[in-house]
Amino acid sequence: MIRRHDMPFGAMVEAEGVLFRLWAPRVQQLEIALSWAGGEKRHPMAGAAGGWWHHFAPGLGSGVCYQFLLPDGSAVPDPASRYQPQDAQGLSLVIDPAAYAWQDCRWRGRPWYETVIYELHVGTFTLEGTFRAAMERLDDLADLGITAVELMPLADFPGRRNWGYDGVLPFAPDAVYGRPEDLKALVDAAHGKGLMVFLDVVYNHFGPEGNALHRYAEDFFTPRHHTPWGPAINFDGPNSRVVRDFFRHNALYWLDEYHFDGLRFDAVHAICDDSHPDILEEIAAAVAAGPGQDRQIHLMLENDHNAAHYLGSGGYRAQWNDDFHHALHVLLTGEKDGYYRDFADQPTEHLGRCLAEGFAWQGQASVYRGQRARGEASAYLPPIAFVNFLQNHDQIGNRARGERLSRLCPAAALRAAVAVLLLAPAVPLLFMGEEFAAISPFLFFCDFSGELSQAVREGRRREFAAFAHFSTRGTATQIPDPGAESTFIASTLDWTQRNFGPHADWLQYYRRLLQIRRDEIVPRLAGVPGDSGTWHLLGKTGLAVHWRLADGAILSLYGQWAPEPLFLDLIPKGRMVFAQPPEATALLQKKRLPGWGVLCLLDEDAGEQHP
Repeated sequence: MIRRHDMPFGAMVEAEGVLFRLWAPRVQQLEIALSWAGGEKRHPMAGAAGGWWHHFAPGLGSGVCYQFLLPDGSAVPDPASRYQPQDAQGLSLVIDPAAYAWQDCRWRGRPWYETVIYELHVGTFTLEGTFRAAMERLDDLADLGITAVELMPLADFPGRRNWGYDGVLPFAPDAVYGRPEDLKALVDAAHGKGLMVFLDVVYNHFGPEGNALHRYAEDFFTPRHHTPWGPAINFDGPNSRVVRDFFRHNALYWLDEYHFDGLRFDAVHAICDDSHPDILEEIAAAVAAGPGQDRQIHLMLENDHNAAHYLGSGGYRAQWNDDFHHALHVLLTGEKDGYYRDFADQPTEHLGRCLAEGFAWQGQASVYRGQRARGEASAYLPPIAFVNFLQNHDQIGNRARGERLSRLCPAAALRAAVAVLLLAPAVPLLFMGEEFAAISPFLFFCDFSGELSQAVREGRRREFAAFAHFSTRGTATQIPDPGAESTFIASTLDWTQRNFGPHADWLQYYRRLLQIRRDEIVPRLAGVPGDSGTWHLLGKTGLAVHWRLADGAILSLYGQWAPEPLFLDLIPKGRMVFAQPPEATALLQKKRLPGWGVLCLLDEDAGEQHP
C-alpha cells in the first residue's frame, strides 16, 4: 500500500517530474537551485497570485537536492521539506512517498479506552538513537503492556541533539534519527505488533535557530500577539489563511503519509488565535473529515489553561493532566517551589479531585499565576478524557539535574503512586525507562551554535538561581551544560539495567499492574460516562475514590499518602483486585491501611447506588 499526502506547497513528485511550490509574498523574484547525480541547474520560479511561486522540473524525481535563492543571493531550505540530509539550513531533498510500500494494510487503530502510552525520545531511547534501533525495543514495550508509543517531536532542528521542541522544518523528520522510510518502518512495525504510534507536534513557535521564514514570508508571524519565544505565529491576522493551511496540512501529513495514530499538540495555551473556529478546532475538524473517516485517530492536548471545552465533542480525545502529576509530586517529595505552590496546601484534596473529576483547577484563582482564574469545569467528561502521569520529559528534564522520581522519594511511596496511576480509569502515560527505575537522568540538551549556545547555558543557570541549592556561582556551575554532548550522552537509557536487582523488581511491578489493568479495568471502560467519579478524604492523609464504570461495577481506590498507618471506619466493599504492600489485604480486616498503602477493589454487584 502507498500513502501520500498532497499539499499546496513543497516538492511533489509527479509522473513526468517534480513540482516545486513556495509561498514567499515579500519577494519580487525567486530562483530554485537543483542538483542531482550528474547535473546542477538554477531556474527562475514563476510568480502567481497571493505570493505563490512555482517551478516544474521535468524528468526529475526523488533524490534531487534543492534550495530556494532569494533576491540577495542567499539560499533557504524548503519550509515544507520532507527531508534535510545536511541539517536544517542545508539542502532539501525530494522524497517520493510512493517509494515506501506499507505492510499494515488492515490496521485501523485501537480504541482510546485501551490506551497505555509510553513516551520516548528517539535519540536517547537507545544507544544508537535511531528509528531502526527503536524498532528493536517494540517487543519489550508490547510485553510490558504498552498499547501506544508516543514520540517526542521529530521536526528538523539545528545540530545533532535536541528535545525536538526547537524544530524549524515541521514536515522533515530530523536526519540524525534516520531517513523518512526508517520512520515509516518504525510505525509499520509497531502496527504489526498491535501498538499505536503518536507524534508530539509543536504549533506554538519555531525554534530560535535555523528558521528562515521571516526572510521571505514575514506574514507567518504577527506583532499582534507575543509568546515566550517572540512574535506569535499568525493564525488570525492578514494573510493567515496560508499559515493556517500550513499547519493543518502538517497534521494531516503525519497522519496520512506516516500513518500515525494520533498527535499530541504541545503547549496549545501559547497558541494565539482569536478567530472562530480557531486553528485547533479547524485541525480537529479536518482530521475527523479526513483520516478519521477510515480509522481511529486520537488527538491530545497539552494545555495549561485546562480548557475542557476542547475535549470530547470539541474534537480532542484527552488532555495531559499536569494537575494529577503536581498533586502527587507534592505528596511524594514535599517540594513546593514553582508551580507546585498551587498544590502545597491541600495536595490530597487536589489528588482526589483530579482522580474523580479530571482537573484540580476548574476556574479557581491560581496563586502561582498571580491569582488569575485557571481552568474550566471538567467533571462532566469521562475519566479517559485525561492522560495521567508521574513522569514525562518536562517533569524530569525541567529539573536542574534531570532526576527521575525514583531518586526523589521513598520506594514505598512511589509504588503507591504507580498503583494509582495504572489502576485508575484515566489513560496512563509512562516515560521511557520509568518502568525499571532507570538510573540515567533525562536532562535538557540542545546543539545550538555560537552565542545562542552560551545564552542557553547562562539562561539555564539563571532559571535555577532562585532555588537555594543553586543560588551561588559555584553551585550554579554544577548544572549540566545543555549544549555539551556529555549532557546528551548522560540522558541515554541503559537497557541492561532492567534485568538486574531492584530494576528487575520494578519492571515486574509495572508489568503486573498493567496486566491487572488490561484484564480487570479496560474491558469496563468502553462507554464510561462523565460524572462517574466521587472522592472523599480519610482522615487528613487518606483518600478514597470511586468510579462507576461502563458495566455498572464500582471501581474503588483507597490510599494512605503518608508513612503512618491509617485506621478506617468501615471495611471497603468489593473484590480485592490489588493491594500494595501485599500485607494490606490482611490488615484490612483490622480496618487498617499501612503507610503508603493502596487498595484497589471492584464491586460488581453495586446496584444503582453510587458510593
